[in-house]
Amino acid sequence: MPHALQRRWELDALRGLMLVLMTLTHMPTMYSLPTGQPLGFVSAAEGFVFLSAFMAGRVYGNRARRDGVVVMQSAFHQRAFKLYLCQLGLLLLAFTVIAWLGVHNRQGGVTGLLEFFFIDPQAAVLGAALLLHNPPLLDILPLYIALMLVSPWLLRHALRHGWAGVLSISALLWVAEQWGLGLALHELVGLPIPYKDMGAFHWFAWQALWVTGLWLGARQQPLPRIPFWCVVPAAMYAAGMLLWRHMVGQDPMPGVPAVGLLLDKWSLGPLRVLNFASVFVLLVTFGPWLKQVLPRPLPLELLGRNSLSVFCAHIVIALFTLAFFGSPEVVRPWSTDVALLASAFAGLFAVAMAVETRERLGGRAALVWQSGPQVR
Repeated sequence: MPHALQRRWELDALRGLMLVLMTLTHMPTMYSLPTGQPLGFVSAAEGFVFLSAFMAGRVYGNRARRDGVVVMQSAFHQRAFKLYLCQLGLLLLAFTVIAWLGVHNRQGGVTGLLEFFFIDPQAAVLGAALLLHNPPLLDILPLYIALMLVSPWLLRHALRHGWAGVLSISALLWVAEQWGLGLALHELVGLPIPYKDMGAFHWFAWQALWVTGLWLGARQQPLPRIPFWCVVPAAMYAAGMLLWRHMVGQDPMPGVPAVGLLLDKWSLGPLRVLNFASVFVLLVTFGPWLKQVLPRPLPLELLGRNSLSVFCAHIVIALFTLAFFGSPEVVRPWSTDVALLASAFAGLFAVAMAVETRERLGGRAALVWQSGPQVR
């Protein structure tokens, strides 16, 4: 097909893996904590955001060169609007059915999740519609939407003037967030929504991960070959973080908050960024070899090809599980938690297959990107 950008199945598989890890983490079972951050002090959220940025840069950068920046910008905005509609649907479910079930079933996991909504419903609903109030589990899409909205401006500038300025400003914003930029701006503006209820992800930090992925994806050259002198320390650091994570748990050093800040997920602490970078170096170095020796993970590809639908489905399933079965702190037989996870994954695969079946019947190509990243 002319001008079609061939899908890369390994990227779909990686994003499918991120969705599996997110589901294991977000489902309120006894396996939530053990399976969280399985590769060290780095989570599926970092991988998901970075991969989404890389694919957006690859597809929309190609679109800008082929059809012009105006068409590219329009495609970004259409995608962001679709994401916003998904977020509104999830919020509507949370503020109505899930909130009622949480109160009716006396499930503290739900009432805690929607705490600000129960305190000030009007401010919560208005703030959520404006992407200012983002309850737990519902705070990833707002970050994604904001980054999608700013990306066409970043791409347009970078395609005309280069990436040096964009990357420099992004790095400075990340550094400023390590010193509390977001909290300082919140106090300066005086928003009626508490800072903790605006979402766990600190946008000024996470934009750096997105901008880096966008830059790498928009490059017309393949990813650079990593020199050996970088691979060895990256492997040592990644291995050390992996052992540390599984020896002490997700709190790297209980009772020493300064160390926790260096590895903080929500502000992307510097040691955490280094952990992600080390895993990335290893993946880029050994990925081609793994691609040759491992069988294609078709189930993961299926999830990754339909990532938006699957992502929303996993949030819905997690919310209903919280409303009926409670939080991970609730003691349940292991068999019950296994059944909950099995049912959740069955639901995710059913959603992915239903979306593909619908699009196949509608005549849409499943193996190419045409008007933007088909990250349904």
